[in-house]
Amino acid sequence: MENAVKRIGVLTSGGDAPGMNAAIRAVVRSALSRGVEVVGIRRGWQGLINGDFVQMDSSSVSRIINRGGTILYTARSKEFMTEEGQKKAAAILRSRGIDGLVVIGGDGSFRGAQKLSALGIPTIGIPGTIDNDIASTEYTIGFDTALNTAVQSIDKLRDTSQSHDRCSVVEVMGRNAGHLALYAGLATGAIATLIPERPFDLDRDVVDRMKATMTTGKHHFIVVVAEGVGNSKDMCYYIQQRTGVETRLTVLGHVQRGGDATAMERVYASAMGYRAIELLEEGVGSRIVGVKENRIYDIDIDEALAMKKDINELFYKVAREISI
Repeated sequence: MENAVKRIGVLTSGGDAPGMNAAIRAVVRSALSRGVEVVGIRRGWQGLINGDFVQMDSSSVSRIINRGGTILYTARSKEFMTEEGQKKAAAILRSRGIDGLVVIGGDGSFRGAQKLSALGIPTIGIPGTIDNDIASTEYTIGFDTALNTAVQSIDKLRDTSQSHDRCSVVEVMGRNAGHLALYAGLATGAIATLIPERPFDLDRDVVDRMKATMTTGKHHFIVVVAEGVGNSKDMCYYIQQRTGVETRLTVLGHVQRGGDATAMERVYASAMGYRAIELLEEGVGSRIVGVKENRIYDIDIDEALAMKKDINELFYKVAREISI
């Protein structure tokens, strides 16, 4: 049967995430193996509007499966957020003979993909964000690497906190989502983990827990906070004043976005990239690929974007009850 698509584009959008390169590699090589041309679109939606395209072959994606970041670069685009910009992007794709698009990114990237799908461009989304906040999938590319980076950093901070009887408040990424903070807090035995999805009280959830633990002879602590919960510096001052324990703030920042992708990232990214090409070859668009019950599946983009994702309630309870 003749392929439904002859030439596809692939782009990365929004915040970079380890594993994006593995997904790009899978998209390119899966397409080429089916006789489909691949055009890399550099610098996300803005690059699409600017016509920043590059022809890709198998060697274009050699030796990138492990690399962090994205070889296609990424950027945000105010112009693409407008209806005029979206129509312009669709027209550019048609003028270049691109009849299918794979978008690797997060929620904002998928909303762009949704608009292009509505304009008649078959578009498939692959979830790539360290926040793990895409509701239609249990796992997003980048989360595992970012989590391991955070955990390794916190483990090192614990050594110096213990040496000085300090409390280390560690701010991890997650402006609107606390998945990274929750997992990091649980994995490092933080005495408290503060996330935007759940209300908290510094006295009840941090100060009182520290004081209770100090009666057992322990005087060093780790508190993990998602960046979206408030002013971490003010929290440090409050904790120190209320407990008498020297309290230091460490903001991990963009270091969480970098580094070689973990094995899990590479496996899931490769499988999701492969599935994206299968869908386009079948003439299917307007879908998001994801992970459900440890298998690769896909879902309508409108349905996916209407979903809401909460934190893992069991993990939240475990973190609160055993991290003392």
